[in-house]
Amino acid sequence: MFKKILIANRGEIACRVMATARQMGIATVAVYSDADRNARHVEEANEAVHIGAAPASESYLVAERIIKACRDTGAEAVHPGYGFLSENASFATALEEAGIVFIGPGVRAIEAMGDKITSKNIAGEAGVNIIPGHDAVVKDADEALEIANRIGYPVMIKASAGGGGKGMRVAYDEAQCRDGFARATSEAVSSFGDGRIFIEKFIEQPRHIEIQVIADNHGNVVTLNERECSIQRRHQKVIEEAPSPFIDAETRAAMSAQAVALAKAVDYRSAGTVELIVDAERNFYFLEMNTRLQVEHPVTENIADVDLVELMIRVAAGEKLPITQEDVGIDGWSIESRIYAESPFRNFLPSTGRLVRYRPPDNSDLVRVDTGVYEGSEISMYYDPMIAKLVTWGPTRDEAIHAMRDAIDRYYIRGVDSNLPFVSAIMAHPRFQRGELTTNFIAEEYPDGFSPADIDIGDPELPAAVMACIHHRLMMRATTVPGQMPGHGRNLNRSWVVMLGDKSYTMRVKQRDNFWDVSTGSRMLHITDKWKLMQPVYSGKVDDEPICLQVERPGDGIVYNVVYRGAPLSVRVLSESSAAHFAKMPVREAPDLTGFLLSPMPGLLVSVAVEPGQAVKAGEVLAVIEAMKMENSLRAERDAVVEKVLAEPGATLVVDQPIISFESGA
Repeated sequence: MFKKILIANRGEIACRVMATARQMGIATVAVYSDADRNARHVEEANEAVHIGAAPASESYLVAERIIKACRDTGAEAVHPGYGFLSENASFATALEEAGIVFIGPGVRAIEAMGDKITSKNIAGEAGVNIIPGHDAVVKDADEALEIANRIGYPVMIKASAGGGGKGMRVAYDEAQCRDGFARATSEAVSSFGDGRIFIEKFIEQPRHIEIQVIADNHGNVVTLNERECSIQRRHQKVIEEAPSPFIDAETRAAMSAQAVALAKAVDYRSAGTVELIVDAERNFYFLEMNTRLQVEHPVTENIADVDLVELMIRVAAGEKLPITQEDVGIDGWSIESRIYAESPFRNFLPSTGRLVRYRPPDNSDLVRVDTGVYEGSEISMYYDPMIAKLVTWGPTRDEAIHAMRDAIDRYYIRGVDSNLPFVSAIMAHPRFQRGELTTNFIAEEYPDGFSPADIDIGDPELPAAVMACIHHRLMMRATTVPGQMPGHGRNLNRSWVVMLGDKSYTMRVKQRDNFWDVSTGSRMLHITDKWKLMQPVYSGKVDDEPICLQVERPGDGIVYNVVYRGAPLSVRVLSESSAAHFAKMPVREAPDLTGFLLSPMPGLLVSVAVEPGQAVKAGEVLAVIEAMKMENSLRAERDAVVEKVLAEPGATLVVDQPIISFESGA
């Protein structure tokens, strides 16, 4: 067994690999860029080596520096994690030539499966179902249109060297095909240095199902059941689960058999994933094979009771798999939510900055948090915006969902925006709870984007009653002066008006021993908790039903910032007389910014498509911004005439920075 391994990655996956290595008694080496000098994975490693500047192209993607770090530290093997060099055949070859073990598959498998066109041909020869399409590289937009018209819309335009949702576009007509080809090519060159594009038929109402494979150097190949990864936004997975609520035993067996056939066809070893697209009739087709550990591997570990990282290390060290296919079962249900630094109420734009407060839920038998950050960490514009993977387990799917909803409520993040409200809303969505999933779920259920109105908080009197109790306790403390003379204290109100959104609730509060009675006028609620004043996460029970919400009081006044079931709420708690006066206060109008195109995110201005004096129509592309390795087109919201271009291509933008101004009255 290895004595020391280097992890050629960063963030949560580097920390994840280190955790298993520690359990195996293996020392670890971290590598880091300028931006990650104080990162969590650097602190958790036994040794750390600086490998370059913040951009990945100058650090994590420079194979020579990784190999030098191995030589300098005596690392015998490299675990690549996912992304970066994890599926780079030349990197695996260079390690082999340097006498360093690559904890992953052989070069042949990486090369064969790393190219979508080649992998599709191999899969077809191995008897794996494949999607109809055009296998050759598409040379230009005109040829893309010709192919799309021949196959029939809709079509999927994909980068041959792509992955992670980058370099992918769906086109339903010729205009979308031409634009999609340009955007996919640009993203492919930027992300992978390879602009080759191919086109295939887009399966409507599809599910994204994948089969986990683990294989050794002794001819043993085992599949660890399937994962459902259909909840996606812009082809980027958001929520994954294992097993799938849709796949039956017969389909599972057929998928597994084809995954094994493909693995054997390329002499596969280590962990890998065969990704499939499944239609409403459970017909399935090969998408690609990822020759690395997947982001969503924890859900498989939870139901199969394995440690995939440990198996990868043992296979790389020449050991036989300690399990056979007969050993693999399905124990319960597991769900993973990817927690991203992004603004779900601003069309999921990236959110960068410092994690001023960061308190994930505690790990337990039901909850697992894989993270690469800590309180005070920086979320950088240079890398993927994922903060953590929140994973839950339950004996049933319903119980796994319940555990996830509770864990989301307890996940406390401040300093950057996160998608916690969005994943909370999905967990509560009736269609998700029924398991009626497709890759179109988000587009269909949130066609106009995601807003606070999309979050169902259930009975609003429950959080209102809790807030009345919280405010009452704070007022009790404020009116209690140590050593004050009897009869000189303030009389404390027991009746409060809780203003939650555009609704008001009158609550009368009374303390009884270790619980509170709260009268709403129509019913009596009994609240118990062990909450201490100004703890940011409140946890208690209302009529023996658990309730959890996040509470902040910016000042000493009547306003609270509350998060309940993912919904951000501005809550006021007033006396009845104060509430009557507040109702008469004028409302301040927001400033009119419709005369400007503002940058919705921090990022690089790739291009500006207009010039002063040009008339633009609603929906027309005005500019393209690159952030978090993705290109984002900014479109006109209305017909207008450009007055000035205020930022030039190549500029680094901050949030709400003006890019274009429009003529007034246009």
